[in-house]
Amino acid sequence: MRTLILSIAAATLAACSTPSSRNAAAPSSGRDAAVAALMHDYAGRLPGASVLVLHEGRPLLRRGYGLADLETGAAATPDTHYRLASISKQFTAAAVLLLIQDGKLGLDDPVKRWLPSLPPACDAITIRQVLSHTSGLIDYEDVMPPGRYDDGERQMRDADVLQVLESQDRTYFAPGQGYRYSNSGYALLALIVEKASGQGYAVFLRDRIFLPLGMREAVAYERGVSEVAQRAYGYSLEQGRWRRTDQSPTSAVLGDGGIYASIDDLAKWDAALYDDRLLSAASRQLAFAPHTPTDQAEVEYGYGWRITGETLWHSGESIGFRNVFVRWPQRRLSVAVLSNRNDPEPYRLALKIAELYLPGAPIH
Repeated sequence: MRTLILSIAAATLAACSTPSSRNAAAPSSGRDAAVAALMHDYAGRLPGASVLVLHEGRPLLRRGYGLADLETGAAATPDTHYRLASISKQFTAAAVLLLIQDGKLGLDDPVKRWLPSLPPACDAITIRQVLSHTSGLIDYEDVMPPGRYDDGERQMRDADVLQVLESQDRTYFAPGQGYRYSNSGYALLALIVEKASGQGYAVFLRDRIFLPLGMREAVAYERGVSEVAQRAYGYSLEQGRWRRTDQSPTSAVLGDGGIYASIDDLAKWDAALYDDRLLSAASRQLAFAPHTPTDQAEVEYGYGWRITGETLWHSGESIGFRNVFVRWPQRRLSVAVLSNRNDPEPYRLALKIAELYLPGAPIH
């Protein structure tokens, strides 16, 4: 049965990827119409969103709303690639777990084994703690060199995060003794992936995750090195007008948020999280296990995933982008909302969409 479901999913995704079906002319069901009502504020000549609903591996809804590029008028579609922001962290965690499967990394490796230039305060920090945000690492955005990145051209990269942290001989708390969400930690994990694999982080993701899963246009974007296919540009509403705010001084840091992908890419990623095609059962169990409580009530953290009740999810926020990807593995349901605007935060919206498709749920 499982093989049959996966075969149906693959065939359906292939059929959905043809240009003629990228956006249906009108909603095809009562549920689709209800989603369209929920997405009303994204429709029209505004920064938009792409929405995906998967059940049992089948895309029940894959649709774009509004525009991916206000300047050219390009529409948001299922093929539009958005900056995932912190949804990228689950891919960074997966890269680390792949290298653990390869025998090249260990969860209890000291981070300084791979990045020896870190200061003495980091001596006790392990990869396990960095994955779960229990390392206590200083937030690099709080200690960026003043003025260095103010010209709008220069951007921090993962190696620059390391350089900044080299001067911070302190942590927020003793490693393993607290929780604090850490973009710094995931930037360092990208560098560790590079050291352990001998490949650039973006190349490793392409070769070991994106291409094997058929996510052929997903990319850890590096300006001047790679391009983003069918790219959504980010916008912020300022004084009643939308202004392009696509990049910030930290947008080039890859490990914590630099991946661009489409909802169709996320469908392929979602399918791989149910079987051994990428991560072993042991690795998936590690990624999805609640390793620590967070600073949000009833939310725990795994490796690149937030855990709330029966859901695995992560949001992503960057200048001009607000995203969320929510999975109900026991129900085989997943919802993704990717948007190219600074507001609103779409987590509650994704939950409302899910209510329409959960088995037995009424249509609102």
